[in-house]
Amino acid sequence: MTDAAEAAAPVRRRPTWSFLAATLLAGVLLVHHGISGEGPPQPEAGAAELGTDTPPADPLAAAVPQRVRIPEIGVDAPLTRVGRDAEGWLDAPPPQRANLAGWFTGAVTPGERGTAVIDGHVDNAEGRAVFYGLGALKKGEHIEIDRADGKTAVFEIHGIDVVDKKRFPSRRVYGSTGLPELRVITCGGTYSKSGGYAGNVVLYGLLTSVRDRT
Repeated sequence: MTDAAEAAAPVRRRPTWSFLAATLLAGVLLVHHGISGEGPPQPEAGAAELGTDTPPADPLAAAVPQRVRIPEIGVDAPLTRVGRDAEGWLDAPPPQRANLAGWFTGAVTPGERGTAVIDGHVDNAEGRAVFYGLGALKKGEHIEIDRADGKTAVFEIHGIDVVDKKRFPSRRVYGSTGLPELRVITCGGTYSKSGGYAGNVVLYGLLTSVRDRT
């Protein structure tokens, strides 16, 4: 996800956020092979099927998210607000800040009833970025979001998928299930120098516990 990503976004503006495909997150990347030489990991077969036996926690009141942690892949990053770009697409954090993720302000805050959205880069001109390892996560692992109210919302992963950016399943990704849910999005799929990443890794999380940090 770089400044060149704008070339991949269509010109016409989309009317509602629920139908925004994360095209900016699938733009022309400056680095694909990164440090490892093989590109970022991709979700394992069967991980796309949604489902968990863990009951959801009660939804929280609104509170601005401040930090995202994913212990299994070593993510511990601050969150910045993101909205839509000039063409109406889901925006992303500045690519030069590798360890920074974005919270989409057009949706609920993480922990509220509804679907919260966090995005971030998989790599940049210097190498790996915040969500490089997202595709290695598995169902049953967890994402922690520190909130401004002193609570940490813990989401259990109940699905992870790679979706084609040209056929982005907006309703499946962004639609509300009536539960407190989280989506985390980055680049994924096959890569070409001319077109960048062909898709997005999308992680589906359900709020299953809440901790007080104070």
